[in-house]
Amino acid sequence: MAKGSAPFVTCLVMARYERKDAFHQRAKREGFRSRAAYKLQEMQGAHRVLRAGQRVVDLGCWPGGWLQVAAAEVGSAGRVVGVDLAKVDPPLELANVFALVGDLTEGPVQKEILERLGGPADVLLSDAAPKLTGVRATDRAREEALLEAIETAAPALLATGGSLLVKLLDCPEAQAFQERVRGRVASVRVLKPRASRKGTTERYLLGRGWKG
Repeated sequence: MAKGSAPFVTCLVMARYERKDAFHQRAKREGFRSRAAYKLQEMQGAHRVLRAGQRVVDLGCWPGGWLQVAAAEVGSAGRVVGVDLAKVDPPLELANVFALVGDLTEGPVQKEILERLGGPADVLLSDAAPKLTGVRATDRAREEALLEAIETAAPALLATGGSLLVKLLDCPEAQAFQERVRGRVASVRVLKPRASRKGTTERYLLGRGWKG
């Protein structure tokens, strides 16, 4: 799949909509690639999604804010591998992070993720969103395709007993994804971090105890 093609690419136009709010300014001061880093930090503080020494995969990792937070949480004994159709540029100079450019649905890409991790992931993260058009039918189809791609990749990438944290938009397709995941994990929680942009419909599905 060519770079920039929908629906599997992280939304590259997100910066156009990014408000110059407190989280945005704070991210610039503190060296995070995006304000999204604070969403993961907040959910980590409340729910301890990540632990030291874990293997973590970040699906739709551009521009790298979640990679930075995950790397700090798993520490030098852990490993974080991200994948996106867009290159994380400039590269993150973190010894325990590797960012791939590729389509997460492709077998060779999944194989490289596992090789870089050294085995299945303990945690699967995804803050990815489809490139929205404003046309409801198109946007819903793109959200559905993105979630189906994540759902298809999860069995190959996530260890039995692992956790996943995935962004959902407010649509029936996301609700259907949530119900399907509910049957494949031991527990489910839906989270709404304060660091999300004002007015957004996004929420996060936290599933623990992946059944494989």
